[in-house]
Amino acid sequence: MSFEVCIERRLGERRIAADFAAAGGLTALFGPSGAGKTSLLNMVAGLLRPDAGRIAVGGTVLFDAQRGVDLPARRRRAGYVFQDGRLFPHRRVRDNLLYGWKLARPEDRWMTLDEATGFLGIAHLLDRWPRTLSGGEAQRVAIGRALLSGPRFLLMDEPLASLDRARREEIMEVIERLRDELALPILYVSHDRDEVERLANRVVAVG
Repeated sequence: MSFEVCIERRLGERRIAADFAAAGGLTALFGPSGAGKTSLLNMVAGLLRPDAGRIAVGGTVLFDAQRGVDLPARRRRAGYVFQDGRLFPHRRVRDNLLYGWKLARPEDRWMTLDEATGFLGIAHLLDRWPRTLSGGEAQRVAIGRALLSGPRFLLMDEPLASLDRARREEIMEVIERLRDELALPILYVSHDRDEVERLANRVVAVG
């Protein structure tokens, strides 16, 4: 499944733009902090509207300024994994995961709760509260919630940035499995060169 992205947006005095195509695998948006990488990710997700351009994933047009196409975020079927996980603190792990599953239309679901917890090794965490999880455990749960939403592709915004070295390695291995075993197309934001060189099939410089 391919990414086709040609967009621009002015935010204050900054012009944020990208123009790339990628055949699949993991595509990294790489550049310094403040370069607009997260804004680009949010445009693909449908959380921020470009001023101009076109976004298509797997041949499905998500946004086209000239044709007046702008699919709402919920219809884009993007699984979004944030830097800080953003788990619901008042929901146990099981309910955090099922939140993603309930968001998906029945016909779009391609993974069960048991499959997600088995793939990510988090079945033993189901009754825990988010505040009791390590950084690596919380990020695994966040990835599981994204997978259970029935995504066609994943958006990952610096998912390793807040983790220590051991947890970073643990989550890098999970991301490699997402890329290789599930063959999910991933658009991945990072400013860490070593991380990008290990994970990315294609690197897009931003800023």
